[in-house]
Amino acid sequence: MPTQDVVPRSAAPWSVDPDRAALLIHNMQNHLLRPFPRDHSPLVDLIGNIAALRRSARRLGLPVVFSAVPSAERPEQRGLAAEMETGPAADDPDVSITEELTPHRGEHLITNARHNAFLRSHLERILRTSGRDQLILCGVFAHSGVLLTAADAFMNDIQPFVVADAVADTSAEEHALALRWTAARGAVVSTTMTLIDELEA
Repeated sequence: MPTQDVVPRSAAPWSVDPDRAALLIHNMQNHLLRPFPRDHSPLVDLIGNIAALRRSARRLGLPVVFSAVPSAERPEQRGLAAEMETGPAADDPDVSITEELTPHRGEHLITNARHNAFLRSHLERILRTSGRDQLILCGVFAHSGVLLTAADAFMNDIQPFVVADAVADTSAEEHALALRWTAARGAVVSTTMTLIDELEA
């Protein structure tokens, strides 16, 4: 996982604000985590860092939102993605959010039709109705869902914060690519502890 000294410099000047931010835990479903060995990095670090962000968010009253891709039984929601990749059946436990991050009462769970968590979901409505215009992003995969969601947030005047060591990818190259791209094009890229320190200052 990246450390603060290797995180790319962000072009965006924003600072995270607990009164403006929400936390999005992106697609942390069992079937999407299969490429990662269960008891090794990056998965252990990924889950641990997301859990730390979530604890901080709950302490400070930030909205916590989970996104999840639909099961294979709902191809109409997935469009062309259904032709490229097969999801689990609706009754397959692999479609669930990983047990360590099971959503709690009061947290939001949205279904996103594509990698972008905003597309055909009510994520933007959750943010607008709760008076939030900053979005902290963590989860998988850095080069697709996290990157595209951060780009959509920026285009809708929602300030994205990508947590470098709380996102993961199937290769170090794609992870690094996502961090470089988002840092250069409208997101603040930070680390878990740096972001928590700023939230709780």
